[in-house]
Amino acid sequence: MSTLTERLQTLIRPGDTLWWGQATAEPLTLTRALARQRHAIARGGRLRVFVGMAASDTLKPEQADVIDFFGYAAGGAHRKLADAGVLDILPSHYSHLPGLIRAGRLPADVVLLQLSPPDEQGRYSLGLVQEYLPAALERARVVIGEVNPAIPWTHGGLHLKASDFALLIDAEHAPLDQPRGAIGAAEQAIARHIAGLIEDGATLQLGVGNLPEAVLAALHGHRDLGLHSGAVTDGVAQLAEAGVLTNASKSIDQGVGVGGILMGSETLRRWAHRNPQIELRGTDYTHDPEVLASSHKLAAINAAIEVDLTGQINAEVAAGCYVGAVGGAVDFLRGAARSKGGLPIVALPATAKGASRIVAQLSGPVSTPRSDAGLIVTEHGVADLRGQTLGQRVRRLMAIAAPEHRESLERQAHETLRRCGAVFKNSSC
Repeated sequence: MSTLTERLQTLIRPGDTLWWGQATAEPLTLTRALARQRHAIARGGRLRVFVGMAASDTLKPEQADVIDFFGYAAGGAHRKLADAGVLDILPSHYSHLPGLIRAGRLPADVVLLQLSPPDEQGRYSLGLVQEYLPAALERARVVIGEVNPAIPWTHGGLHLKASDFALLIDAEHAPLDQPRGAIGAAEQAIARHIAGLIEDGATLQLGVGNLPEAVLAALHGHRDLGLHSGAVTDGVAQLAEAGVLTNASKSIDQGVGVGGILMGSETLRRWAHRNPQIELRGTDYTHDPEVLASSHKLAAINAAIEVDLTGQINAEVAAGCYVGAVGGAVDFLRGAARSKGGLPIVALPATAKGASRIVAQLSGPVSTPRSDAGLIVTEHGVADLRGQTLGQRVRRLMAIAAPEHRESLERQAHETLRRCGAVFKNSSC
């Protein structure tokens, strides 16, 4: 019987562009075989790999001897690729990815999938993910899957038959869990502020990390919340099992939570398995501007690295290193702004390593323009920037900065607004 490497050699051609599920949806048996045997598989040529967020250390800088890495994010272990200068960043809105793939602007020759075992009708579920993979599957010449009995069979989106695969193998590794950071006092204070803004019956969208988990934990006193999000985490499952997340008040997809990827642990996988109350959909639905605008009381809660005094947001670069992404923040903030009763929220601790994250001038790119900024939340309060002039924004943002940095920010505010052509008057904040 031929080895996995030999079978991959017959299917993958030099010059091919490969895609697979990001984060917890990575098909580890296939990706580790590719990384380990990359020279044999590339056969003297080069391969190209699309990179999303990482929950494993499969990809390493030294593999750039054969593999060209490109992608929208440098999260997790993929930060090492960016730091080594071997990750070519795609500065795209997340909602644009399926269209770019279908138009051929982003090639997709080979797709590697992690799958659940088939259901009674012989349908394989993509298990933990849909996102941009349906678009990549439409364009792919070759689809290779690994079946993992620990992966849940999930509703929604695309399901595949055995005949859709050029190769099916059994998984050799347990599913990846999404690492969870510690929730500190700042995150808990931010979560309390946000929970105070969210009404019963609201529909939630959250990013990933310790701050969104803190927000979810703070919502257990609410009623009839819904879900329409890119990422679905352990906190979502816990909120559903507590009877808080019912999706009963949603204006669309009533009774059903919608997400793009499951990013959690066994807790989340167990809850999602064959659960009709959660459906995974492609990015062209989860991030669709009309769908988001039609979702009443959409509370979009996203993180940032820093926010300047006029409301410009950097979610990509920290201390000169690419650590984040443009991602879906702008998609969801704009959707929430158009949603009836919506809340476009960006949350961040006021300081990092002693430095203020409310700044006079961004140290990285403008990931979200100030015209899309809504409510900025730190542990010191909420700055509602909607309908506010530049001068008013400065005062509100200084009020939620760390107290020890406010005097310095006020001195810098004059120059910041002079460059913007605005007027700043001293305030008591």
